Amino acid sequence: MNIQTKPPLTAGEQALSTHFDAVKQSLPGGDAALSQRSALFGALLSRGLPTRRVESWHYTDFRSLLRDVPQGAGLSQHVVEPLIAGATVLASSAQDGVVPAGVSVVDFQTRLADGSLTLAARGDDDAVGHLNAAFADTGFAITIADGSKVEAPIELQAVHDGGQAHLRHEVHVGANAGVTLVERHLNSGDAPALVSAVTNLKLEREANVTWVIVQGQGRADSHLGQINVSLGEDARLTLCIINAGGKLIRQEVHVVTAGEGADFKLRGVNLLGGDSHTDVTMTLGHDVPKTTSTEIIRNVVFDRARGVFQGQIRVAPHAQKTDARMASNTLLLSDEGEFSTKPELEIFADDVQCAHGATVADIDAVHLFYLKSRGIPEAVARRMLVQAFVNEVVEELDDEPLTDALHGVIETWLEKHV
Repeated sequence: MNIQTKPPLTAGEQALSTHFDAVKQSLPGGDAALSQRSALFGALLSRGLPTRRVESWHYTDFRSLLRDVPQGAGLSQHVVEPLIAGATVLASSAQDGVVPAGVSVVDFQTRLADGSLTLAARGDDDAVGHLNAAFADTGFAITIADGSKVEAPIELQAVHDGGQAHLRHEVHVGANAGVTLVERHLNSGDAPALVSAVTNLKLEREANVTWVIVQGQGRADSHLGQINVSLGEDARLTLCIINAGGKLIRQEVHVVTAGEGADFKLRGVNLLGGDSHTDVTMTLGHDVPKTTSTEIIRNVVFDRARGVFQGQIRVAPHAQKTDARMASNTLLLSDEGEFSTKPELEIFADDVQCAHGATVADIDAVHLFYLKSRGIPEAVARRMLVQAFVNEVVEELDDEPLTDALHGVIETWLEKHV
């Protein structure tokens, strides 16, 4: 007879358990929320953190990689200047209450207290959702009214200072409304942090949204992000992700086209250095006819860094006239670095256009020689070529203030690594 026993908790799992016991009574939402939190956290520990045996985590052995978990609260009271001048800042540690016309903001604690928010995860393998739901203690519920065109960007700013921070946002964009939102994560000190951030985003008919995630955590930080999206009829979402920091990063993107004519664009830049591990995992469900999507990911790998892009596109049987295209392009600039790409297409309809591709290369020696022959130092020439490789994706946003700001983020990172 074989008796299977649950493996002992790892140091990371034990630290999470210790932290939950220490903070659970002080988390917002009262007894009802605590019951949900305890059930979700218990289920997570019962299964254990995901290993490579879990298909969606095959390239990121979370159980082994999460070796150390800092204790204590991690949100700083410091609010920095917005990435884009003139943006409305909603800081995770403070809110001044000033929001543009057509925008309604309610804090996370209020939504939990009145019972209008339920803590939940996507499924058994959703470690990010389980962990975030168990610990989430701050965030915003944002509603953009029907027909509202919000001119100035809204920045959801989270500045961390070591310890743990867990944010949860609910965003609803009304019919024919338009807005640009920037989700920005920074570490203001050197102490290691564990950060999780989950956003549920719903776009109604003909809504037009640009959502930008700028992740600039410290070298010792772990960052777990997840954005869940539902696109209504003729809705348009452009999602841009810039990963420029952190030790262990997992950013999940889960999108469903719920209305005909919906369009989704993903543009991503992963800047990887040191011994960091960055994983961007996307699932996209084309669930109705006549929807479109394009995903372009650009990756730059230095040192001993490791990166992952998993992209799964599923076309439902009745989703005819789907047009879906995905590409992952990598500059591998170190013999010790690695990048794994896993594109997937699951097509159950016959009248569709779908394609995916992946490339891995080094800097073109001819291009490098051309710049050096004109008196440009090699380090500067290499930086110029790398910057051109990734800036092409950012420039597709067609928003000059936003594009300039993201160019600055990329340039600052490259100056430290090239």
